[in-house]
Amino acid sequence: MSHRERRLAACLVLFAALPPAWAQAGPDSAAILRGLARPVPAATPFVEVRESPMLKAPLRLSGEYRRPDADTLVREVRAPYAETTTIRDGHAVLAREGRPERRFALTRAPELAALQTSFGALLSGDVEALRRHYTVDAQGTPAHWALRLVPRDRALADRLQGIVLHGDGGELRCIETLPAKGPAQRTLMAGAAQAALAAGEAADIAALCRAHAAG
Repeated sequence: MSHRERRLAACLVLFAALPPAWAQAGPDSAAILRGLARPVPAATPFVEVRESPMLKAPLRLSGEYRRPDADTLVREVRAPYAETTTIRDGHAVLAREGRPERRFALTRAPELAALQTSFGALLSGDVEALRRHYTVDAQGTPAHWALRLVPRDRALADRLQGIVLHGDGGELRCIETLPAKGPAQRTLMAGAAQAALAAGEAADIAALCRAHAAG
């Protein structure tokens, strides 16, 4: 075999050992968001853990997120108490068992406004809507990915460092909210929420949040 032939053979071996281009590339945020799109009406279970110096122990909530139409987001807490938050037309209506209903503008609660914007864009696959409000950075692989959303609005950025979405393929498994001050808040969704509910109080929320996501 000539020197030229040996070089060609070595190149062919090297080429065969390389993964295809799509496997080498990181995840595409637009493709991920298109994969998350769900037609309305849509619903998914959630398990959320809140930590605060005011609490003796982390507060664990479970319930369901619903999107009955394109303009409405409903967050229904079923345990350890019953509470429903309905977000629509720039307002939130909070209904809790045994208390008067409250209604307030989302301008008073930028975190809820961010929740509606991000959820609405995620479930509709509206990449441009999400990018109008956040810078979007994708990490990991198409199978196990993470999207970091950093708010563009200065007032919101003063209260919220960002949101990290963890997922597998076309499933959003965890929303990690990073406030400007205080610990992260994690909300498990879909399969991760079901795993937490099955495990009960022994569930490790942080581990479930990142178990199938990008490192």
